[in-house]
Amino acid sequence: MTTALITGGTAGIGRAFAARFAGSGYGLVLAARDAARLDAAAEQLRALGAARVETIAADLSTTQGRALVEARLRAPSGAQGPGEEEPAPIDILVNNAGFGLGHGFLAGSADEEELLLDVLVRAPMRLTHAALPGMVERGRGAVINVSSVAAFAPRGTYSAAKAWVVTFSESVAAELRGTGVRCMALCPGFTHTEFHERAQIETGDIPGWMWLDADEVVQAALRDLRRGLRVSVPGTQYKVLTAATRYVPRAITTRVSRGMSKRW
Repeated sequence: MTTALITGGTAGIGRAFAARFAGSGYGLVLAARDAARLDAAAEQLRALGAARVETIAADLSTTQGRALVEARLRAPSGAQGPGEEEPAPIDILVNNAGFGLGHGFLAGSADEEELLLDVLVRAPMRLTHAALPGMVERGRGAVINVSSVAAFAPRGTYSAAKAWVVTFSESVAAELRGTGVRCMALCPGFTHTEFHERAQIETGDIPGWMWLDADEVVQAALRDLRRGLRVSVPGTQYKVLTAATRYVPRAITTRVSRGMSKRW
């Protein structure tokens, strides 16, 4: 049985990954902060066909929360109690948990910016590090780190963190060559989820053609993972836009990014 662990798996792109895997009969481990939402999601995913659903209530902005998920990624470790089923090894890790601040760098506090880095940078780094040794030993597995097209244009701490995720994923993928394990950065653009609402980001003036569907993002990601890509950019419109950033002078992309900063 293939087992996938998804952070932020109760909503948005993470939930779309979970539903796709459940429909394929995978075992699932969902990690998120809200225990009630985890329980509700687990029940629905079992109904979709998931072989097994575990939940971990963990805040990835904290050392304790990250440690809980890291421990599960290193399983099986023989740590189960009497009569408990040994935890299945994790075959796929989706580092999806994240959030936006909804304001510029100078408008918030340094503590907020650091919290963002804890979730968007420190958590995927530590969870990937915890997952890979077992995957390499077994000769199979995959890590999908959810980044953003924001990674390709300078726009505050969020953009910088997502750029780190891309570079990190590409570096790890190169290191994994020949092991049977893959690592890929997924870089979606505007996607219909609750992300913008939670961050209180106004989206009313974003053209309809720029929006993606979470299920389509997941479908593109898994296709690109099978193809062996190290960076996946779903949607033709975003493939064109990200390609253009390689040729447009940095000063221009920075100016355009500042103009759009309230939308991302």
